[in-house]
Amino acid sequence: MKIIYNENFNFDLGLLKHLHPFEGMRFRKIYDRLSQDNGIEFLSPEEPVSDEIISEFLSEVMLQLVKNRNGVLKALEFPRLPFITQAYLERKVLSPMRWGVAGTLFGAENALQSGQNYWNLSGGYHHAMRNQMEGFCVYNDIGITYQQLLKSGQVTGDDRILIIDTDAHHGNGTAHVFMDNPNVVLMDVYNASIYPTSEYTRDRVDIPMKLKPGTDGETYLECLKIALGEIQGDFRLAFVVAGTDVLSSDKLGGLKLTPDDVAKRERLTLSRLKELAIPAVITGGGGYSSDGVDATVKAVLKAKSEGL
Repeated sequence: MKIIYNENFNFDLGLLKHLHPFEGMRFRKIYDRLSQDNGIEFLSPEEPVSDEIISEFLSEVMLQLVKNRNGVLKALEFPRLPFITQAYLERKVLSPMRWGVAGTLFGAENALQSGQNYWNLSGGYHHAMRNQMEGFCVYNDIGITYQQLLKSGQVTGDDRILIIDTDAHHGNGTAHVFMDNPNVVLMDVYNASIYPTSEYTRDRVDIPMKLKPGTDGETYLECLKIALGEIQGDFRLAFVVAGTDVLSSDKLGGLKLTPDDVAKRERLTLSRLKELAIPAVITGGGGYSSDGVDATVKAVLKAKSEGL
């Protein structure tokens, strides 16, 4: 099992961590536990994605918003505290996110070359768009990665790309990014009663599975099986947004899965991709509880034990 991790993935917010339930240091915690297993190979991008790559993807308006303290604070759902400077946000939030984007790009390039799966502990910023940032997502790593793969010729516009989003929240940003690209197929399993509620982006999803609040693990996994069964045809590459905000302990997701359920979810997803011979890069997605670390560790170890 190949895991992508860099110490710079972590959001070390200090006391500000109490302003948002996001578990910013979970990547280090996951790494510390997985590193005890000699059968896991850790890899890392050499550097964060460059300003040039970011500029190629974001709209002119977004390029200005990212440099605006209040705009970033709004996207992070932080109050406008006067002592939070743009320099602080750059160091503590934006830089770690650019490292996360680099992890997804690094994983995708290697997955295409090797035909194997790569698991980026970070990334999965599925609420970010070219012209907007929200939901603790500033840079849409899947959209940026796809653009760079096109630019380098590693994929073509005719290649079919699959995105499987099993985060508790609908991936509105990713749907918006690929709104007019029929060769990118979106599958999204999410709590239909919570943010984001945009019908415009929800309607873009090719394989939607809308769940009721309070959905338990057994029901969730059965729904996931149905959605995965609808994936047909050849794909050059798959992206998976494997958020752990589906856990019952999560404050925002509104679902009732256990860490064992999350491990089973990843096994089902990766098994289906293996059946279809689609290499994948898995991304971290959302996660707002301490149980998310346990869930990801169990998922990785289970996938490893089954050769996924």
